[in-house]
Formats: sequence, structure tokens, C-alpha cells
Amino acid sequence: MDAALLPPCIQRVLVTGGAGFIGGAVVRRLLTGSEALVFNLDKLGYASDLSSIELSLAELEQRGFTASGDCRHQLLRVDLTDAEATAAALKQADPDLVMHLAAESHVDRSITGPGAFIENNINGTFNLLQAVRAHWEQLPEERQAGFRFHHISTDEVFGSLGPEGRFSETTPYDPRSPYSASKAASDHLVSAWHHTYGLPVVLTNCSNNYGPWQFPEKLIPVVILKAAAGEPIPLYGDGQNVRDWLYVEDHVEALLLAATRGRLGESYCVGGAGDHGMPSERTNTEVVQAICALMDQLRPEGAPHSRLITPVKDRAGHDRRYAIDASKITAELGWRPGHSFEQGLEATLRWYLEYHGN
Repeated sequence: MDAALLPPCIQRVLVTGGAGFIGGAVVRRLLTGSEALVFNLDKLGYASDLSSIELSLAELEQRGFTASGDCRHQLLRVDLTDAEATAAALKQADPDLVMHLAAESHVDRSITGPGAFIENNINGTFNLLQAVRAHWEQLPEERQAGFRFHHISTDEVFGSLGPEGRFSETTPYDPRSPYSASKAASDHLVSAWHHTYGLPVVLTNCSNNYGPWQFPEKLIPVVILKAAAGEPIPLYGDGQNVRDWLYVEDHVEALLLAATRGRLGESYCVGGAGDHGMPSERTNTEVVQAICALMDQLRPEGAPHSRLITPVKDRAGHDRRYAIDASKITAELGWRPGHSFEQGLEATLRWYLEYHGN
């Protein structure tokens, strides 16, 4: 195991949303790359899945770490909208580091049912901040000095870009959907708790994540599974909306660096291109066509899969372009993505074909 993944002062880590896509990847990395106790706080909603974590624990046992199991990973089934249960979970976990990933995150769902996003992303974050603050204030001086709260957010809080430029840590907030507005509000709450109460926080805003284990309502897994099944592949509007794609395992490395080494009170933008020019921006059409081309290679009996692409009515308020300038996290913390879009996409597609058995 990599003992340097966490500093010695961090022995107990609480991950909210640890049964979700990105949260699960964080939990897996902590379990296989450190010796920390990991407390996984998750309400186990519709997109939750503990399968990847169970596989990681089995892998640890095969490698001889017999004490890993329940001792290393403890599930706390808690809804952050329940303030009392959230406070009790903090007392039980007694963390040195809190990584807050729990959130409602699907834009389409936020358009049809915004209330859940207000409750979970805003009120849930408020309840967590109150519980974390109470926990931090009663810690012994030595543990208090090393404690950190890391809030994980999205680039969607910055709104929509034109054909030029990139989002950075100084970009004004301009959310356009109920989802992004709720995440912007949670970002502001975290910053306020730092400035008002001195809570030691770090924030990160990431671009679009993709990779194995993503719940199949986001673009890349939807397209892969539709193509594999020979079903129509939906493509919003003219397909020219641009996103900056970030492989989830690369994102996890950035998160752990920011959580443990980032400057307190600072925010860091994390994108797929890093600072070395690997192109990570793609139009939705380019993403869909790249998946279809890979499917043609791996499943030639269904070729050409591009025949399945079916334009559908555009999403309401669909932001035109996102792109991240990640130079700050590279300069300060040395992070760079390890996968090109082509590498990450092929690994993701192969995983879905194998795991879903189509």
C-alpha cells in the first residue's frame, strides 16, 4: 500500500456519497492505497452501488490484508437531510478528514423535480457543515490542527462558455439549472463556514467525469449500453454542446491531493486536459461517434453503430460549452491527468461490455 497517500495525521476518513460513482472511486482508492478507516455515509438512493467497494475488499483479502473487511470500511446509512442522524454519524466516525461528495447530480432530474436538489444539495450540506463544525471544535488541539473538510463540486456552477476561454478559480458563478444552482449554493455555504467559523475547508470544481461504475443515466454509459443493445442512441439538439471529459480515476488522485495538501480556504478546478494540452473537450456528437467507432471494432456484427444515433429534443437551458483551466492544481499540487480521452473511453467501454454482459 501507498503510505504516502494520506499524511500520518489522517487515520479516519468520512466520505459522503461513498456509494455513488465518484465517491465509490474515492473509497476504493482509500481502501487499496492507505490504511485509513473509511466511513461511508450514504443514504443508498437510486444511483448507489456498493459492488465496486465489495470487490475492492475481496481484493484486499486475497492480498493478505485479513483485517480489511468491516474494520476498514464501515457503511453509515444516513440521509444528510436528517440533521440528527448526520450529527450522530459524525460522532460515530470521529473523522480526521471529511470528503463531501453526496449530491443529487443529474441535470434532467433537477429540471423535472428541483425540490430534491434543494433538500439534498443545500439543506443536506448545511446539516453536514453544522455537524462537522461541532465535531471539529471539540477535537483535541493536535487533531484539530490537522483536520480538513473537502467539498467536491462541479464546473456547472460557472454557467456556460462561448467558443473560447476556460473556467478557472476566479470565474464568477452563473448557474443555469436547478442542479448547478443547488451546487453553487452549497459551495457558498462551505466558503461561508470557513470565513465565519474558521472551519478548515478546501473546495474543488470538476468537469464531466466518466469511467466504470457510472450509473447509466449520464451520456457515456447511456450511449454504450444503447449501442450494445442495438437501440436508438439519443443525441440532444444539434449535438454541438461541448464538455471537458475527466476520467474518474484521474479525478480521484486530484481530490486526494487537494484534500490533504490543498491550501485551506482555496478552491481548485480539475479538468481532463490538465496543463499539458491533452485535448479533453468534445462535442456530444464527437463523443457519441467515438463510442460508435469503438463498438464497430469490438462488436462488428452490429456495425455501423452510428446508424442508431437519433436526434432528440434539446434539454431545457442546455449549457453550450464547459472547459477547465487546471493550471492552479498542477502548479501547486503537481496533479496531471494520467489518461487521454481515447484511453479512458476505451477502458470505460470495455468495462461496460464486460460487466453488463451485453
